[in-house]
Amino acid sequence: MESQWSPAFPLHSPSVVFLLLATSYTWLFPITSPQRVPTDPQAAPEYAHSIRLDGDVILGGLFPVHSRGDRGTPCGELKKEKGIHRLEAMMFAIDLINKDPELLPNITLGARILDTCSRDTYALEQSLTFVQALIERDGSDVRCANGDPPIFTKPDKIVGVIGAASSSVSIMVANILRLFKIPQISYASTAPELSDNSRYDFFSRVVPPDSYQAQAMMDIVTAMEWNYVSTLASEGNYGESGVEAFIQISRETGGVCIAQSLKIPREPRPGEFDKIIRRLLETSNARAIIMFANEDDIRRVLDAAKRNNQTGHFLWVGSDSWGSKISPVIGQERVAEGAITILPKRASVDAFDRYFRSRSLSNNRRNVWFAEFWEENFNCRLGMHGKRPGVLKKCTGLEKVGRDSSYEQEGKVQFVMDAVYAMAHALHRMHRELCYGYPGLCPRMASNIDGKELLSHIRAVKFNGSAGTPVMFNENGDAPGRYDIFQYQITNRSTAEYRVIGSWTNKLHLKMDAMRWKTGDPSLPASVCSLPCRTGQRKKVVKGVPCCWHCESCEGYHYQASEFTCELCPYEMRPDKNRTGCVPIPIIKLEWHSPWAVVPVFISMLGIIATSFVIVTFVRYNDTPIVRASGREMSYVLLTGIFLCYAITFLMIATPDVGVCSLRRIFLGLGMCFSYAALLTKTNRIHRIFEQGKKSVTAPRFISPASQLVITFSLISVQLLGVFVWFAVDPPHTVVDYGEQRTQDPMAARGVLKCDISDLSLICSLGYSILLMVTCTVYAIKTRGVPETFNEAKPIGFTMYTTCIIWLAFIPIFFGTSQSAERMYIQTTTLTISLSLSASVSLGMLYMPKVYIILFHPEQNVPKRKRSFKAIVTAATMSGKLTQKGGDRPNGEVKTELCESMETNTSSTKTTYVSYSNHAI
Repeated sequence: MESQWSPAFPLHSPSVVFLLLATSYTWLFPITSPQRVPTDPQAAPEYAHSIRLDGDVILGGLFPVHSRGDRGTPCGELKKEKGIHRLEAMMFAIDLINKDPELLPNITLGARILDTCSRDTYALEQSLTFVQALIERDGSDVRCANGDPPIFTKPDKIVGVIGAASSSVSIMVANILRLFKIPQISYASTAPELSDNSRYDFFSRVVPPDSYQAQAMMDIVTAMEWNYVSTLASEGNYGESGVEAFIQISRETGGVCIAQSLKIPREPRPGEFDKIIRRLLETSNARAIIMFANEDDIRRVLDAAKRNNQTGHFLWVGSDSWGSKISPVIGQERVAEGAITILPKRASVDAFDRYFRSRSLSNNRRNVWFAEFWEENFNCRLGMHGKRPGVLKKCTGLEKVGRDSSYEQEGKVQFVMDAVYAMAHALHRMHRELCYGYPGLCPRMASNIDGKELLSHIRAVKFNGSAGTPVMFNENGDAPGRYDIFQYQITNRSTAEYRVIGSWTNKLHLKMDAMRWKTGDPSLPASVCSLPCRTGQRKKVVKGVPCCWHCESCEGYHYQASEFTCELCPYEMRPDKNRTGCVPIPIIKLEWHSPWAVVPVFISMLGIIATSFVIVTFVRYNDTPIVRASGREMSYVLLTGIFLCYAITFLMIATPDVGVCSLRRIFLGLGMCFSYAALLTKTNRIHRIFEQGKKSVTAPRFISPASQLVITFSLISVQLLGVFVWFAVDPPHTVVDYGEQRTQDPMAARGVLKCDISDLSLICSLGYSILLMVTCTVYAIKTRGVPETFNEAKPIGFTMYTTCIIWLAFIPIFFGTSQSAERMYIQTTTLTISLSLSASVSLGMLYMPKVYIILFHPEQNVPKRKRSFKAIVTAATMSGKLTQKGGDRPNGEVKTELCESMETNTSSTKTTYVSYSNHAI
């Protein structure tokens, strides 16, 4: 038999048409003959598994009275709290509203309450009951067996639905109800998907969505300083949407990484939960587990953790499906210890407690599942048709809830009542608008209540709920986010309980000191992929996992600029001890107390004392033959140069400044220039005299003392001219050389304060003096054959030879240490000692013998006869020739008439000092 029907409004959704057509027509519209119309509506078959309360306005109700059944069975065991408590809360709220003279006066609310059996597909079938009244029925082609037209049972017209609990059920039902414009208010569905007003425009809820819950849980994780967590969700909209919202927030905010995101199947196989625990242990550092799972799955996960000896390892963070429920943790207190759970802020409704404790089999016949609850609650059996045939104890009917059994108000009772009251307040606003002053339902509401108009009134309500908290909705139908934060703690008395440790109202307020983890341990456990790096180390993030990293120390002159980078300090700075910043490199100079300075200073002081002693001696014995024979004027110039060579040591060690640097430039090469200019002039004079004597008896030019001084100071003026040009081109100033002692270890790095004199400038400054020294050495070699009885050419020669050796040793030492960390000390010491040794050689070889004779052998310091220039030249010439001949004799003996003629009557051991400085030319 086929029947025709058409909806009271156009159906544009092919899926809905298919769904409705697939449903049995006779199931939707039971047909009875005129003689068999039931007189008791509650006796009708369609009411056998539902509760029906008569009223002027009928509200639908969806509650998980039973759990999900095993394979092939739609319904399972009775849910005492989530099922019975909640549906009783709806009926209790309806009773209160019907008794309230201010709310919906003269209007009675009724209800049609269905069992969803915690299964979305079964709930969809049940919810089709709510839309029967909105579908027009065409019975023209239908006839009873006797030929009479059929009589259809009139279905209740549902104006709004309270429920469902599960988000997956609410989503399934909302897709049907929106087509028939039936508003829906949920008391427990929190999936973020339901906030989509374009898809679920007739859906509202008195609990905040999981997007708020996910944000609250993220704030908890952040407050715990956990950055590496895993997620665990029950398959379905609630679990998957909650985890998805949490992961999305973690991506947006950063700082928290998801190690694993696991899903619990709807129909888990044996061993599935053990497998989940083993997979979570693959990332053992992710101890925190974010759970969006139903109550049954939570219990089985905890049990699997206990079986796998992981008590105390995992840090559970549960959503409102865990909340403060006892059933998931019974017998598993230790493994659940420390779990942090979240629950929409609620309060116990005392009036409901009094109401529910007063329920009995005799006064609660309207609840078709109450007898089953009675057996379950008191563990007894009601007659032969009881639901618990295996139980021997019989129920007396005199048992009392809360006295003969434990009782604690279920957490969502408040929200169930708030949902009913929200619908009642919306109907009240609608009645006041459409039926103002009309007692009861006016025709406009009695004939048809427009669901869209009712929805607008629902979204506009604002009142204090059953627990005194405000009830309101935003444009998406969501309630504001208000949560209590719980922790499951075991006290010292080994009693386990949920304790409030904080709250979340758009911002987390957490009492860290109230938290407990292992029994009595207040320390905060860790759930991080990598431990924080020490100061001075940067994080090298593992690719794709920003919360996992390797710690790398900032080395060399790098410091930790940020969490992830090391940067090079400025050239004049070095990292501090913690390598978190840069500090100036210490500046050093050659100190007077340094061993590198003590030795040169000691030598210089001895030299200055000796030089001063010689000068004083020469001044004291200025007119004696030895002083006069050595050339007084040139001797004083030479001694001045020697004195300056010793004195420059103090300038080289003194703290550099502009004045010291200026004096260094002037006197660094000036002392040597004085000395070697004087010696060069002396050796050149001797050379010219004897070279001239070979050619003629005429004395050479410019051999007088005045001429010698002019020549000497002319040579010195070249040095001074070079220094003044240097001053003009590059004015003296100090610099801090950070490269000289820039060691591998920054802590040993030092900046050297010194004058801006480069190695090239130093060589140029000393180069002229070295040129004079080399030239003087050449002349000393040329005059080496002059008899020692006539001049001091040989002492000058020995002086120059020794000086050349000193400076030849100086060059490799000075330049070979240019890369040494001790460069400043070695080069300064080498330079000053070389200058002092050069001066000491000149002082020792040229003047100490003279001072010795002056002071200790004054008898030898007497005037001798003077010889003419001709006699001197003749003697020198003959001496040279005889020396050459002597080389041809077998014994190398030389005895000339010239030498014999020059011998005086004095002893042969006496030295004759010949003065030729005043000879006429």
